[in-house]
Amino acid sequence: MFRFRLGSIPVEVHPSHLLVSGMLAWSSVPAAQNGWPFRMVDGAPTLGHASAMVVYILSWMLIVFVSVLIHEMGHALASRLFGYRPSIALVWMGGHTLPTDAPGPLPWKRDLLITAAGPFFGLMLGVLSGVGFVLLEGRSPALDFFLLTFMLANLFWAFLNMLPVLPLDGGRITTTLATRVFGPRRGFVLAQGLALLVCVGAVVYGLKSGSLLLTLIFAMYGMQSFRVVAEALRSGQAQSVPLEGPLAEKLREARAALDAGQMDEARRLGASVLEAEEGLTPKLASHAHHLMGWLALKEGHGRQALDHFSQVQGLPVEPHAVAASFSLVGDDGRAVEWWKQAWQTSSDRTVLHEYAGTLIRLGREAEALKLPGLDPEAAFSCAERVLFIRGAYSEAAAVGEAALQHAPSATLAYDAACAYARARNVPDAMRLLHRATELGFTDGAYAASDEDLAPLHGYPAFEEWLTALRQSAAS
Repeated sequence: MFRFRLGSIPVEVHPSHLLVSGMLAWSSVPAAQNGWPFRMVDGAPTLGHASAMVVYILSWMLIVFVSVLIHEMGHALASRLFGYRPSIALVWMGGHTLPTDAPGPLPWKRDLLITAAGPFFGLMLGVLSGVGFVLLEGRSPALDFFLLTFMLANLFWAFLNMLPVLPLDGGRITTTLATRVFGPRRGFVLAQGLALLVCVGAVVYGLKSGSLLLTLIFAMYGMQSFRVVAEALRSGQAQSVPLEGPLAEKLREARAALDAGQMDEARRLGASVLEAEEGLTPKLASHAHHLMGWLALKEGHGRQALDHFSQVQGLPVEPHAVAASFSLVGDDGRAVEWWKQAWQTSSDRTVLHEYAGTLIRLGREAEALKLPGLDPEAAFSCAERVLFIRGAYSEAAAVGEAALQHAPSATLAYDAACAYARARNVPDAMRLLHRATELGFTDGAYAASDEDLAPLHGYPAFEEWLTALRQSAAS
């Protein structure tokens, strides 16, 4: 694999992505034999057959690479607008973008915007390529090939990616909206039922058109949707019975405040529901405890979260919420099974990396790194962040430093330095800060205001490092 940065956004390209793009290019060769510009111009061959095929395949791989990268940049730039620090990994047929410093599940409105930004960027690339093709058609066969293929590939991928099927972006958007409109259980089942119907239709189309790749992909997605729906029905997730009355309205306001990041307001409203002397039914109390549990989780209080979740009756408590609670209190032995369950019943990559991070904290690093589709940087970041929240700064720093052997990332090195600083280990903190700059860290303004590095203020070595960083950025 190879790594680079686009501004402050780290990008990692896995060999699997290059392999799949090469396979896609190879599969399209028969259809292009009579038309691709690298072989014939005005009826005369321009390159030998073998050379032309190599150029064609490499050109297709470049198109796939750029198209997927632009798509993921849409997710990443939207994440940056909300203050997150995203990282991009290109894996297999596509990629994924993770806000590595998100404290928990993203508020649903942010999640929707970040998710939709990827297909939007891809659509815009397709439109711009189409405009370029119209304006420049006939100037060069190679240019015509690139622009036309960029247009068709991005328009097709934008359409395909918006299908309401997980793990595609459209599936994530549909599931989020359905659960908001119809409630957790009904919305989830409806979204996955729709995904199953779309997958059946795509498989039938793939069989009729002879597209083996399309058939296999949507058969796999359809089996996943069927399994998830069956698991949801078996687990008896809560029925979304409408709540009415003044307390129910307070709960809705509290949920909206929580989604908007207004923690104090959410706490005030949730507590007022639980303290009500009249009208507090067991169902309302369960909803309030569920909300207060999530509030405690977002603030890093695992024990409080478990206390609230334990008082929820007749409602589902998400496996990843229970897992996160156990992780925060330091009970990784119990957390790991909950993370595994959450991962097996969802396609959420954040859950995957939290599961892997828990395995890493348990010393099962090799097992974690074998998980399919894993981004090592994200997994180690999850492992380190939980230790940091617990206040186990030396352990967090050790995990972060070990991570550099698998994912030499400026973010990981910087975070490890912050952990060493919190642990008052100045020499190792400085060593990791220098390592971070070697790996591409350049944000001197952020470092100067970072509270995690406050213990280093006043040390000559830190001030010299900060000055050099600012001078390097200025130049």
